[in-house]
Amino acid sequence: MAKVKTAFFCQSCGTQYPKWLGQCSACKEWNTLVEEVIQKEEKTGWKAAVSSTTGTKSVAKPLKVQEIDSTEEIRLNTMDGELNRVLGGGLVPGSMILLGGEPGIGKSTLLLQISLKLPFKTLYVSGEESQKQIKMRAERINPLNDNCYILTETNTQNIFRQIDEIQPDVLIIDSIQTLHTDFIESSAGTVSQIKECTAELTKFAKETGTPVFVIGHITKDGSIAGPKMLEHMVDTVLQFEGDRNHVYRILRANKNRFGSTAELGIYEMQGSGLREVSNPSEILISHKEEELSGTAIAATLEGMRPLMVEVQALVSTAVYGTPQRSGTGYNLKRLNMLLAVLEKRAGFRLGQKDVFLNITGGITVDDPAIDLGVVAAILSSDQDTSINKDLTFAGEVGLSGEIRPVSRVDQRIQEAEKLGFSTIFISKYNKIAYSGTGIKVVLVTKIEDVVEYLFG
Repeated sequence: MAKVKTAFFCQSCGTQYPKWLGQCSACKEWNTLVEEVIQKEEKTGWKAAVSSTTGTKSVAKPLKVQEIDSTEEIRLNTMDGELNRVLGGGLVPGSMILLGGEPGIGKSTLLLQISLKLPFKTLYVSGEESQKQIKMRAERINPLNDNCYILTETNTQNIFRQIDEIQPDVLIIDSIQTLHTDFIESSAGTVSQIKECTAELTKFAKETGTPVFVIGHITKDGSIAGPKMLEHMVDTVLQFEGDRNHVYRILRANKNRFGSTAELGIYEMQGSGLREVSNPSEILISHKEEELSGTAIAATLEGMRPLMVEVQALVSTAVYGTPQRSGTGYNLKRLNMLLAVLEKRAGFRLGQKDVFLNITGGITVDDPAIDLGVVAAILSSDQDTSINKDLTFAGEVGLSGEIRPVSRVDQRIQEAEKLGFSTIFISKYNKIAYSGTGIKVVLVTKIEDVVEYLFG
């Protein structure tokens, strides 16, 4: 019998050491090295568990760039518009997708809902819940699906045996931290187990063309638990965000080899599962019976999707010597810059006043096109004069007080018109191709033009 070899792995970054050290030399973390047993055994990857798989091993050959087939792969429709948008148009065959998020945020519910919606065979593997628990949740979401198979198993060799029998079109693993392989003797959740299990699943996905969803736990600072190498091994890293005290969830792509990382999907958590929010402006714009000062609607973009967000501002006399500046969902340094522009260029005395800013809906916006909406909300609160709820803004404010053009202004105008706004303020230097007649476009060049239009 071969001698069992042990090594020490950093639980933070996954670096391997031959002996124990107090500090990891790679990530500089203290007391993160843990001893793990490595079994030096010849293995043949995920196919070692499938007894029916025989034959010679295929060898990859180099090809010229011109010889490589460049036809675009047909993507699988997930039957979920928000997930399709974030993935870049649907599931790519053979892709490996990692979904992370806080405990209780709805990761398992989202993927179970997807597996129940898909029109082709899906295998949902859970290492955290029993089949009865999953059945109870599935009955609330969609009890009439015959294509979804549920398996409660943590050993990857047993999972691959079931895969060989069922031949699923999509595989879902909940979660990667609960799996363990026979080729590594350390316990589930350790660095070596996570790396080996992910490598087996990735090889399976690439060789069979089966899309694989993997749920990953996160640490207290919000990053995916386990080695950072885990995120490099997969094709797409999705982050499921939101506050458990609120019903809305946001799905973002932190990494995507098959699409943009700028898109986002929005869901509403209900008793029957997650509802797609096709019109995000319904949650980003608050409904009120009377017009209040300090609020303005700005047109922004998240990826290719135009959004109308409500900007709320409160300007009051500073009680203490130093005025306070606070921004929720907006860059505080940019807020200070806009306040300096208003004082220097437009003559508003805001230096001795507290300014609080909030982007409603719980999202963070870094699009400079909402600068004009921020300025309008601040001035509305300072003058204690409400802005007509039918007005919206899309413009970047420069240091000299000029209104600069923004990208894809036609999409912003179309979205504002679709939602019933009567007037939109944009820069005079924007080139407009949209010729809709349902909305009035006001062209402005300086902050003074906006102030004169709004407050006389």
